Amino acid sequence: QVQLVESGGGLVQAGGSLRLSCAASGRTFSTYTMGWFRQAPGKEREFVAAINWSGSYYTDSVKGRFTMSRDNAKNMVNLQMNSLKPEDTAVYYCAVALDRGWAVLTAVPEYNYWGQGTQVTVSS
Repeated sequence: QVQLVESGGGLVQAGGSLRLSCAASGRTFSTYTMGWFRQAPGKEREFVAAINWSGSYYTDSVKGRFTMSRDNAKNMVNLQMNSLKPEDTAVYYCAVALDRGWAVLTAVPEYNYWGQGTQVTVSS
């Protein structure tokens, strides 16, 4: 049974940093695309970052502030978030797409498994 568990969320002041982690179990995901999405109250879930065999990719609003990495030995991915802004407040979700291609996957339906989410709140 595939399971994704996020951790590392919390409350931080604007300009601060948080590091989210996502631990995967049930199968090895080292060759698949992993992604981070977020959902703010009243809004649709949106793409934040993804990593595949060719590199990592980010939505424009987080470029230069967020860094996604993966630890294949531990079957984990991380999202380092720096210079946080109040508009980054959302529930953050980890997801995996059973796709080994080079395309950057940014749409929710392209991902097959999801974690339960972790709350990130940035105060002004």
